[in-house]
Amino acid sequence: MTATERAQALRELLNRYNIEYYVLDSPTVPDAEYDKLFRELESLENEHPALRTPDSPTQRVGGRPLDAFEPAIHAVPMLSLNNAFSDDDLISFDRRAREALGVESVSYDVGPKFDGLAITLIYRNGVFESGATRGDGSTGENVTANLKTVRAIPLRLRGDRLPALLEVRGEVLMLRADFDRLNADQDARGDKRFVNPRNAAAGALRQLDSRITASRRLNFFAYGIARCEGGEMPATQSGAMAWLKTLGFPVSKLAARVDGAEGLLDYYRHIGELRPTLPFDIDGVVYKVDSFADQEKLGFVSRAPRWAIAHKFPAEEALTVVEGIDVQVGRTGALTPVARLQPVFVGGVTVTNATLHNLDEVHRKDVRVGDTVIVRRAGDVIPEVVGALLERRPKETVAGEEVPKYAPFAMPTTCPVCGSHVAREEGAAAYRCTGGLVCSAQRKQALLHFASRRAMDIEGLGDKLVDQMVDVGLLRTPADIYKLGILKLAELERMAEKSAANLLASIDKSRNTTLQRVIYALGIRNVGESTAKDLARHFGKLDGLIEAATLADEAAALAAIQAVPDVGPIVAKSIRDFMLESHNIEVIEQLRAGGVVWAESDPSELLATGPLLGKTLVVTGTLPSLSRDEAKALIEAAGGKVAGSVSKKTDYVVAGEAAGSKLDKAQELGIAIVDEAGLRALVGSQPA
Repeated sequence: MTATERAQALRELLNRYNIEYYVLDSPTVPDAEYDKLFRELESLENEHPALRTPDSPTQRVGGRPLDAFEPAIHAVPMLSLNNAFSDDDLISFDRRAREALGVESVSYDVGPKFDGLAITLIYRNGVFESGATRGDGSTGENVTANLKTVRAIPLRLRGDRLPALLEVRGEVLMLRADFDRLNADQDARGDKRFVNPRNAAAGALRQLDSRITASRRLNFFAYGIARCEGGEMPATQSGAMAWLKTLGFPVSKLAARVDGAEGLLDYYRHIGELRPTLPFDIDGVVYKVDSFADQEKLGFVSRAPRWAIAHKFPAEEALTVVEGIDVQVGRTGALTPVARLQPVFVGGVTVTNATLHNLDEVHRKDVRVGDTVIVRRAGDVIPEVVGALLERRPKETVAGEEVPKYAPFAMPTTCPVCGSHVAREEGAAAYRCTGGLVCSAQRKQALLHFASRRAMDIEGLGDKLVDQMVDVGLLRTPADIYKLGILKLAELERMAEKSAANLLASIDKSRNTTLQRVIYALGIRNVGESTAKDLARHFGKLDGLIEAATLADEAAALAAIQAVPDVGPIVAKSIRDFMLESHNIEVIEQLRAGGVVWAESDPSELLATGPLLGKTLVVTGTLPSLSRDEAKALIEAAGGKVAGSVSKKTDYVVAGEAAGSKLDKAQELGIAIVDEAGLRALVGSQPA
């Protein structure tokens, strides 16, 4: 094959792959294969410059920067559409069309109204010649070089009988995933983030350096034909869209053909439901009378066609003023700054509050009290502040100079709900209240955790019952559980006397427990079941843990806690923060007063005994007569530690039936493998 033939074959192949990806949404090769063929064509054209054609895929990469965009006069004006904001507006539009055409029902071509930039593309004999923005409708900007970088726009049309001239109208936009990727890149470089995909697409398309446009992934959908010369046009809008697809243009899969006002309204509701799940932003739907002959009869009014209308969704972004920044405490103790706003109608509802996520986000967006901000609400998503308009920030005069009136927001040092100390999680953006046992914002979550099976194991104390008892004031802290009586419980909704008696029996049973269960039940941040066992084994007594955590010297306290195997600085800090809150210690004392007891022992005795002392074991598969929990208890009673995954630090793997990948990993690392009988031999236990 000659270089000319190979170049032609590569162009056709790459163009086909582009159509499969952007038009048919069914790529047949991975990106790596496309890139490999692209580089081959690029190399051929560099070796033989005469092979480089205007429609070659290699011409999408961008050339030298322009000094400015040339004006582009539209042969057919790019008109605006009238808007419908209510069902009544739409019904009136349909009535006017029916009356003007003298028919009982009108068929419409309908589709989403993309939130992007309208452009026009001109093709001569099937080859892309030029493209321009809408501009003022009569004159736009020639952005041909930038449009060539958009891979969804065909540089050569498919088919044999192509018109001598074809002018296609459509929308350039940025997919949400590409927008998120672009902002992540902006963050990595320390550059300003883009507010929304539309602004990002507009900025990319109007770059004087088309190489920058090429680096930002833009997309395109065709939605109409402005001119067709030397070819036969379909008779309908829906037919025209189907024809454009055969030529290689991406068209919306959401387009449909409906009849009458009811069909229009049904489509509007359908697209409104789909809107949050779409990969791109839309701000409404567009309805066009399907028949081109009927469109011609209806004509135009002012600068808009009588045969089309845009049905807008309620605005998803609006401007308002921040009246204050409050802090909310979540069920897990996380503090979230929330902007208190002047009421504004956005996304179909009146918004008075919007999340600011966390302190880092507040500082990144530099939102302050008094700022005019952009608020976004998409679908059912919680409203959020997108950013502040710094030019509108209120100022005051200090020493003859204008300075911002309000200081940057700072997170409180104490919980606004219970007054407990607020701690920032190391290496994270979250701030949390340390008063988990008494903080009313965390009350229900703390109580449910306390009663859970692996904590105090209070059967029958579930979500609905905890919700009810907290709401009526029966429970404030875990210690209140042990003050409940049959009469109080029987008064609760749907709580029969027998159910109340069963719950009280379960509560009474939980009074006799273990130290590790108590530590885990307290709900200390970052202290899971395994860490609770390690703490219980190391300190032997709860008072010993409290004394170590509350040492006056913080460094000494953290060092004492970190002496526990596998306890690091983050866990140690969480334990100290919890134990320094006097009300948490008070709840522990109330638990003791309520009759909760647990076995304690001298830590030196615990550390000096056990055949598996200092050994780490992993249990995998199904053992003949031991459950996973029973095997763990057996190992821990013998001084061993149970890990969840196999590593070089693992001493033994206890393997049962269907052991799986953990067994494979143990064999690969040469770790000793034992069955249930081998485990019993290690711990000196006999089957029951």
